[in-house]
Amino acid sequence: MYVVATPIGNLGDISLRALETLRGVDLVACEDTRHARQLLDHHGIKVPTLALHQHNENQAAEKLVRLLGDGRRVALVSDAGTPGVSDPGARAVAAVRAAGFRVIPLPGPNAAITALSAAGLADPRFLFVGFLPAKVGARRTAIQELADVDAALVFYEAPHRVMETVADLVALLEPQRTLVIARELTKLFEQIASMPLAQASAWLAADANHQRGEFVLVVSAPLPREGMDAETERVLAALLAELPVKQAAKLAAEITGQPKNALYARALELKARPL
Repeated sequence: MYVVATPIGNLGDISLRALETLRGVDLVACEDTRHARQLLDHHGIKVPTLALHQHNENQAAEKLVRLLGDGRRVALVSDAGTPGVSDPGARAVAAVRAAGFRVIPLPGPNAAITALSAAGLADPRFLFVGFLPAKVGARRTAIQELADVDAALVFYEAPHRVMETVADLVALLEPQRTLVIARELTKLFEQIASMPLAQASAWLAADANHQRGEFVLVVSAPLPREGMDAETERVLAALLAELPVKQAAKLAAEITGQPKNALYARALELKARPL
């Protein structure tokens, strides 16, 4: 089975190898057969399609295994980008591999890498997060858990949630961090804007068009943390002796005025020290 990356917008962003492969297979498994048909027809490829999406992936994977057992050649695509990356496909790949068949990946378009290439951030590492939880509490908890990760953070977001998500990023991360907003990548109205995180909500609100399209949000890594002064360390250590890490960090922040995320990270370090 061939795992084929397809364009995230511009239909010309498909490799010669991908086109050759799609022309040579007996079946293309895809998220939406109508969407895939547009791509295939654009390139004159007359190959049958099979729907494989998040609601039927297990059943569709069983069918792919049977077809491969009959000697058929199969390609797997998603609506845009690379299958299995914030898209269906991972379970199908696992089933095919478990059945003993070879899985051959064809590299190509990916929204996260496309955004990073134009972000201009010097961070040596990035963490691909994908979509954050839709529910407010779960989303904020997820962001708090990522706050001190020493890497650029890459998120996907839908237009109807981008304002809420950016507002939570502004509230929970250092305002000096850079946010790169990349929307409609490779499409007609592509836009890539870079700004301090503190300015992001205003930028989105300034123009209704800024809130349209599919988004990749890239947040730069945290600024280097300076060592804590002795008094802050003393307060934090005293609170840790009596309270759980999260409560100790919160109370220490109220007492000392130091950033809660930095105190939480330091509290974890102190807790991890051997007695």
